[in-house]
Amino acid sequence: MPLLIRKYKLPTGLVQEDRIDDPDRIERYKRIFDKEVLKKLEKGQKVFIEKDEWQLLP
Repeated sequence: MPLLIRKYKLPTGLVQEDRIDDPDRIERYKRIFDKEVLKKLEKGQKVFIEKDEWQLLP
């Protein structure tokens, strides 16, 4: 089961981590990424979009 991890910084300075394991939500998130970013994610690489860190684990 794939797992999408999103790390982002809150206004208070704390780092929040979301672990998304619902296949439907993962597919919805994939639609917001461009092709180059999606290729990197599918390889398991960490990707930074604006201030968020994303990683897709198989």
